[in-house]
Amino acid sequence: MAKTDMKDMITMTIGQMVEYQAKMHPDNDGLVAPLIGVRYSYRQFNEECDKIAKAFLAIGIKRGDHIAIWSTNYPQWVITQVAASKIGAVLVTVNTAYKRFELEYLLRQSDSSTLITMQGLKDSNYIQHIIEICPEIAGSKPGELCSEALPRLKRVIYLDEQTPDGMLNWKQLDAFAEQVSDEQLAQAKAQVDIHDVANMQYTSGTTGFPKGVMLTHFNLLNNGKGI
Repeated sequence: MAKTDMKDMITMTIGQMVEYQAKMHPDNDGLVAPLIGVRYSYRQFNEECDKIAKAFLAIGIKRGDHIAIWSTNYPQWVITQVAASKIGAVLVTVNTAYKRFELEYLLRQSDSSTLITMQGLKDSNYIQHIIEICPEIAGSKPGELCSEALPRLKRVIYLDEQTPDGMLNWKQLDAFAEQVSDEQLAQAKAQVDIHDVANMQYTSGTTGFPKGVMLTHFNLLNNGKGI
């Protein structure tokens, strides 16, 4: 097998790569979801990710924190991944087919402080599963969850309409973003290293409990380049 020269490798964070594309190809399509009428150019996509990165900082998410996302192909899924990467947070992907016990295991094992989710899929009611695991959420202030089962989980962000009690709605993040300056975001970005973990992918667990595989910015970008 031929050795790969390091000079041929991408040495950016995921956030820096998106910013590079926004600079080089600002008007090209960056994120398109035709069924719901979403079409961002790279410039618009990068701006949206910066805004959500600011919102994450405002609600208390910091470098090294784990953000679990339990959702189908919403545009917010990709925005969350890039926004998290810009501030050094780690995206934890949750299988959309998970049931209650699997969700509880993953959130506890991954030390996730934030869960972003939708109403549900097919016959699985995600919100009901969350309430059963964390009944305290019903009477809690959004963003200040104190769960006996999941003590590290502090906030649930809801993607759909009619936000359940105790949860934040994604649309509220716009207002939170206004609390963080460009300078504060730049300071957070400057702390992120290409070898920081950016993503935790869970195995299927066919021969035991699922394990969280830790993937870095460097790993993800260069694996994508290789593919």
